[in-house]
Amino acid sequence: MTAIPALADLQARYAALQGRGLKLDMTRGKPAPEQLDLSEGLFTLPGNRDHRTESGEDARNYGGIQGLAEVRALFAPVLGASPERIAIGNNSSLALMHDCIAYALLKGVPGGARPWAKEEEIRFLCPVPGYDRHFALCETYGIGMIPVPMTVDGPDMDVVEREVRDPRVKGMWAVPQYSNPGGETYSDATVERLARMETGAPDFRLFWDNAYALHHLTERRPTLRNVLEAYAGAGHPDRAIVFASTSKVTLAGAGLAMLASSEANIRWYLAQAGKRSIGPDKLNQLRHVRFLRDRGGLDALMDGHRRLLAPKFQAVIDTLSRHLGGTGVARWSDPEGGYFILLEVPEGCATRVVKLAAACGLALTPAGATHPYGRDPQDRLLRLAPSYPSVAEVEAAAEVVATCVLLAAAESREAGGSGQVAA
Repeated sequence: MTAIPALADLQARYAALQGRGLKLDMTRGKPAPEQLDLSEGLFTLPGNRDHRTESGEDARNYGGIQGLAEVRALFAPVLGASPERIAIGNNSSLALMHDCIAYALLKGVPGGARPWAKEEEIRFLCPVPGYDRHFALCETYGIGMIPVPMTVDGPDMDVVEREVRDPRVKGMWAVPQYSNPGGETYSDATVERLARMETGAPDFRLFWDNAYALHHLTERRPTLRNVLEAYAGAGHPDRAIVFASTSKVTLAGAGLAMLASSEANIRWYLAQAGKRSIGPDKLNQLRHVRFLRDRGGLDALMDGHRRLLAPKFQAVIDTLSRHLGGTGVARWSDPEGGYFILLEVPEGCATRVVKLAAACGLALTPAGATHPYGRDPQDRLLRLAPSYPSVAEVEAAAEVVATCVLLAAAESREAGGSGQVAA
């Protein structure tokens, strides 16, 4: 075990960091400008008078609520569904998730007896640590949240299978590949158990947010079981809805969002969406299919992202290892993909680390963001987002994080705590 420096020495080191006048931000997983530059070619597309789709449709006009057939065909392998069971939206998959929840609340879903809002109480299962924007959607609409611990194979399925028998549980969130923020990929066994579990609510829906399906940081490509096939094979084809987007593939503010599901769910979604809009931005869809062309073009673009992102993640891992390795005051993930590193600090120290970092000029995601209602009961988990700053800035930020963790742990020990992460 490596000894932790004395409190006075850590305070001096911290004061030196404060004197550097840093102004760094690792709060959200935003693509860096260099990543956005990879898709600069979109700005010249679809080109002068190039507004006809493969079917001869004029993409400038109304209509086409399901999205262009060629775009649905391009992303069919990513979503794991045939083009007929895919709908393409505008730039935000979160908006699609929001709309599906709103439609379920107001209109109900296939297989349900009534709109969800007519129930006395509804709940969602929420893997933790998890995605704060998922939790915010539930909180906005008064949907109760039940935390489910994450394991290396995905959510603890013993807990899921027990809780989902409650008819008040109408849904569950999942980020199945390179999970936000821990980086786990769900095992085949986990997906099969999700598909075959007995639910108390006949209108249960799994919100399968496969946001990082293409976002590899290494040459390895873990295989994720096709959830739609698993549910269909288990006799529950309507239970899963898959979401994805190109927000971190092409342009974060001008990409494409998409969902895939059963034929019944797609009909349901389009019936509601057709009241909300006369059609999506088909010119942007045409622009994307002209730019990406095929799966080879998509993979080549993602290789460009990997070359830019991987050194930043490695810089964080190396810096944390150098300053915290062997001390027992922290442990952290070393993800093979996605956009985040999960940092565990001694119990009761996460909020203090965020506060100390802010006083050094480093903004971190608030402690508690990894849990429903923003409350981590043990105050020990932090999400680090290395994507936006430069490599040099990421190294500086990781040094601040490491120093703040050491200082918070030393303070905890002085106050009678263990100052160590649990075994």
